[in-house]
Amino acid sequence: MCGIVGYVGYRDCTDVLVSALTKLEYRGYDSAGIAVFENGKIAVAKTQGRLSDLTNKMETEGKPHGHAGIGHTRWATHGEPSDINSHPHSGRRVTIVHNGIIENYKQLKQFLIDNERDEFLSDTDTEVVAQLLDFYYDGNPIRCIRKTLHELRGSFALGIIFSDRPETVYAVRCESPLIVAQGQGEVFIASDVPAVIKYTKDYYLLEQEEIAVLKNGAVQFCSLHGRMLEKELLTADWDEDSAEKGGYPHYMLKEIHEQPTAVKTTITPRIEDGLPNLSECGITVDSLRSFRHIFIVACGTAMHAGMVGKYVMEKLARVSVTVDIASEFRYRDPLLTENDLVIIISQSGETADSKAALNLAKKRGAKTLAVVNVKGSSIAREADMVVYTHAGPEIAVASTKAYMVQLSVMYLIAFEMAFAKGKIDKETCRALTAELVSMPQVIDDTIHHVLDICQYISTRLISAESLLYIGRGLDYALSMEGSLKLKEISYIHSESYAAGELKHGTISLITDGMPVIAIATQNTLLEKTVSNIREVKARGAMTIVICDEKAEIGVDAADYLIRIPKINEMLMPMVATVPMQLLAYYTSVNKGNDVDKPRNLAKSVTVE
Repeated sequence: MCGIVGYVGYRDCTDVLVSALTKLEYRGYDSAGIAVFENGKIAVAKTQGRLSDLTNKMETEGKPHGHAGIGHTRWATHGEPSDINSHPHSGRRVTIVHNGIIENYKQLKQFLIDNERDEFLSDTDTEVVAQLLDFYYDGNPIRCIRKTLHELRGSFALGIIFSDRPETVYAVRCESPLIVAQGQGEVFIASDVPAVIKYTKDYYLLEQEEIAVLKNGAVQFCSLHGRMLEKELLTADWDEDSAEKGGYPHYMLKEIHEQPTAVKTTITPRIEDGLPNLSECGITVDSLRSFRHIFIVACGTAMHAGMVGKYVMEKLARVSVTVDIASEFRYRDPLLTENDLVIIISQSGETADSKAALNLAKKRGAKTLAVVNVKGSSIAREADMVVYTHAGPEIAVASTKAYMVQLSVMYLIAFEMAFAKGKIDKETCRALTAELVSMPQVIDDTIHHVLDICQYISTRLISAESLLYIGRGLDYALSMEGSLKLKEISYIHSESYAAGELKHGTISLITDGMPVIAIATQNTLLEKTVSNIREVKARGAMTIVICDEKAEIGVDAADYLIRIPKINEMLMPMVATVPMQLLAYYTSVNKGNDVDKPRNLAKSVTVE
């Protein structure tokens, strides 16, 4: 995700900004830039690529010198990675950096054009905000910011400098995180504490719609209405290494907590007038209407996201969907035609088996769609269409937030395809999309609600030699991911089975005390699933059931219940995923394993 920094103080501003941005590289980015007050004017340096590309450019073209400015690393959401689309962006008198998404930027851009403000250089939503600030600027920065925020819809954090307010940085946030750090005679803004912990451990949390004014090495806070605010100064007790994890003990736990933001960042740009709109990704209503058969090809966790996609697409769009493990796709000599769509899901965009499947699909004339997290990756470049999942980087090898955003994209495609094919009407599509939009908050609530129970149950799993995950329908698709997550980081042998298949052999594996984790979120199948749970419990299994908060499951079936919010059961995988991730995480922690770097595994599998 994008990273914001800002500085006012006695040091060389450019050095501070670049150093701070380096500490935010873990968030992922495709371009970088800074804006510095130099001799009373704003000097901007920015480029596509890495921070090293920016420093090389400044060595060649000249490095801005000053003591106040703002900086940014960009993860593209609007407009491709390029020098022009890089931040900072400027109006005539205003320069800004921005983290987040402006949902109504198209309408605001048209408003500005209608008012003879048509000097747009980039494709970004950020430049629209810069121009809007400039439009409202009457010499009073606070009033200008207040008017602009009144017009914006979305989640964002802004670092702002005005050309006639030298050596001063303004900051404001709405949902997207931003902190203000206080040093001795210097003050900073940053998206996260790691950016500034080299200089100070003292910081303020900027709350919703609060404005910070950084000047003369100090900071003042005010509300949108101009009322001065007093805020508590906090002190981080992290070192630089732990700060990059945001204070979490492991990247995996941090990334679990980042899932609500990742989902919101992924789906928001693809929703227009309450409906999915993937046209920016090259996907049109006509093309979705024309596809005869869908193939979803992926590996590991990405394949499990595809399994959920299969259930939802078939149910809603009434189109045949086949899910293939990428390493097997070529070898079964699949029947592909020009009327088929092959969806390749890959976090890295470099997975060797998935790339080979993509090449085969293209060779046989099928249309290809990449769902990837890394811009400019091989799969993204070679596919006919691409949907980027804006998860930011995943440092932990075991995928969490990448899986969650892959799920969200599967839902968007399913909803739009069902509407395109006339299988659901506009109001149904809009209602489903609204429920998807609500998921970030539901996910966040679930994380905090189930933390303690998952931590406790994990202590009952650490001595197990083997366990089972079971489920029916979407819950079976979900159980595959739960089983994989547990085995890859806890090293406990785990398998997932369709609950109805237990009696066809698997039930013979049940022994006294053996853990069986049952996913039971599909109310239409709940009675049958509970019967299967009772079957294993009667044979001595320790049963752990993940179900919604209203499901009727007695003690005769469940030894432990993990209850999650009750929502549309089609979307339950996005909620039920959370306790499975936490069970895996805490089991691994309790066993003393290296959670972020499990043995024998790599993040990006670039060999077959």
